[in-house]
Amino acid sequence: MSGNGSKRAGAGAGKKRGLRQSVGELRPSQFLFTYGVGAIVDLPYLSVLVMGLEDWESTLPYGRPDGLEYIHEERLLQSVRAVLGPQVERLQALPRAAEENGPANPFDPSKLVGIPVTPFPRWLLCPACRTLASIRSGLFQLRTDPFHPDRSRYVHTHCPKRGKPPTVLPARFLMACRNGHLDDFPWHYYVHQGKPCPRARFRLIEIGVSGEAADVQVRCDECGIQKPMSEAFGSEAAKHLPPCPGRHPHLRQREDCNETPRAILLGASNSWFPLLLSTLAVPEVRDPLEQLVIQHWALLSKVTSQEGVTLLKSIGQLAGSLEAYEDGQIWAVVARRQREQEEEAEAGESKYGGPSLLKVPEWRVLSQPQSVLDADDFRLKPVAVPDGYADILERVVLVERLREVQAMIGFTRIEAPDELLDLSASSPQSKPERVRLSRQGPRWVPAIEVRGEGIFLQLREEPLRAWEERLMGSLYQNDFIKAHCDWRRRHSLLADPGTFPGLRYVLLHSLAHALIRQLTLECGYGAASLRERIYALGPEDEDGPMAGILLYTAAPDSEGTLGGLVSLGEPVQLGRHLRAALEHMQICTSDPLCAEHRALGDGSLHQAACHACLFLPETSCERGNKYLDRSLLVPTIVPERAGLAFFGELFPELFIGGPVSR
Repeated sequence: MSGNGSKRAGAGAGKKRGLRQSVGELRPSQFLFTYGVGAIVDLPYLSVLVMGLEDWESTLPYGRPDGLEYIHEERLLQSVRAVLGPQVERLQALPRAAEENGPANPFDPSKLVGIPVTPFPRWLLCPACRTLASIRSGLFQLRTDPFHPDRSRYVHTHCPKRGKPPTVLPARFLMACRNGHLDDFPWHYYVHQGKPCPRARFRLIEIGVSGEAADVQVRCDECGIQKPMSEAFGSEAAKHLPPCPGRHPHLRQREDCNETPRAILLGASNSWFPLLLSTLAVPEVRDPLEQLVIQHWALLSKVTSQEGVTLLKSIGQLAGSLEAYEDGQIWAVVARRQREQEEEAEAGESKYGGPSLLKVPEWRVLSQPQSVLDADDFRLKPVAVPDGYADILERVVLVERLREVQAMIGFTRIEAPDELLDLSASSPQSKPERVRLSRQGPRWVPAIEVRGEGIFLQLREEPLRAWEERLMGSLYQNDFIKAHCDWRRRHSLLADPGTFPGLRYVLLHSLAHALIRQLTLECGYGAASLRERIYALGPEDEDGPMAGILLYTAAPDSEGTLGGLVSLGEPVQLGRHLRAALEHMQICTSDPLCAEHRALGDGSLHQAACHACLFLPETSCERGNKYLDRSLLVPTIVPERAGLAFFGELFPELFIGGPVSR
């Protein structure tokens, strides 16, 4: 991670224009899920903001014209284009410096490679004298440590309370709005209510030990006005805050905004939510040569003749399985794919479709494993269905190797983008607004690829369809749909009952959560390391029916994971874990409150589910712990919901069914 110390980016006083310093490190997964473009990164002594894609040009690896490594995944790229526009050319890996064998040289210019950031917030607080001032005030000086970049900090050079300049801290109050704008807290406006005070000098005073806003007051030493910070929060806060300035600091840009701003705290979980698209790299063709060409398409797509293929081979760019084929064979496949893409571009269409169709090719491959050609990053092994589950499960497939590619297409603030159907943000009802990654339409987007393993379970369509028909038109289904519409209406989304994912999805989603919680007891991974992909479409849907779950884990290295999860997919092991997972869903430590919970009326989108029984970490769940209900799996302590259970007749000695209310 590189710090951008230019004057425009808010550098410390007295620093050179364009100064670049390394200030810390991030893992690829941290960037994508926690500290992406527009997010605030908390370092030991600094808070910095990750800048937009235009600023990345100055921190790309030296000697590389394009700066970053390509990540090839055509289906994902087409989906990104469907959201961001056809100008997106590629998916690119995050920048990283070359590895060294000897001691690191922090003064080597080639090591200044990373993600551009700038100090934010720009208001800092001296912990000794409680002085609150902007970085531009000249009171604070930046001090860097080239051998320990994470120790970079600002100090109060002339603090009256201490002889040694104390390290200052970022002010912990900010201002943001639902349109994605972010700014420093308006200290001048808040204290003086818009009245001028040219020589204002602020201090932040804590009158209590709780750290709450009610115990913090801001005072102007020049005019003596003192005001509690509690007035910046709550229902009356709008009276004390100015209109939203419409600032996107990561883009160095302002725009008109009619949204009411609100005060937030530094590090608040609602200050940044990523918008991601992801897909599994599944084999697209049966021909081994064509599959290899697809894997190397980032290079081969630019080849214009057979001589170009020969050149790539001679410099070692096509090392591996492609070396076994003649140059003419490779060029023939490349030329054919280039013609197909040109024809698609002229027709203005893509065979891959938009974001909502990313899972369709995955389903076709996972549900028909016998027809799939194994690849370096994708290997399937069908196994027998566990004893006692043949009437419920159609098949079990062990995914011994997989590669997942994830790309960032934007982010939101204040409210999370929970609804996957609204990723395009193309209609007036789509809120919150997706914030751009760059000032202009991006030519590339940051992406990461991870490798791992997984277990795929497909449910039989006949019993699932019978269960759906049994609940069709029931009071339970109608209440869930009403809760879904109410939730969307409160979040300024189109309250269309047709956007409800269906009880099939709720059932599969709940089963996935129950299994993940059970498998983490033995597979060697924590719950935050496992993820889910739900394949749920009814017979009436295009590309349906689908009824399956993929539970997988992945790591951002070349080898992936070590087989601890796949080993639990063998028939005996999986049968034991399925039974244990269902048994644990009967009783929750939060019962009867959990079992009696209803989504309708309380603003939630889950029924009998809570942190003690079904909820998972945010990185594991694809729908933010929504659309969950363990009473759809097994009967709970609520008798009137007993008839909802899909697995209620599987083990009659454990479960007792009942009627469904209509």
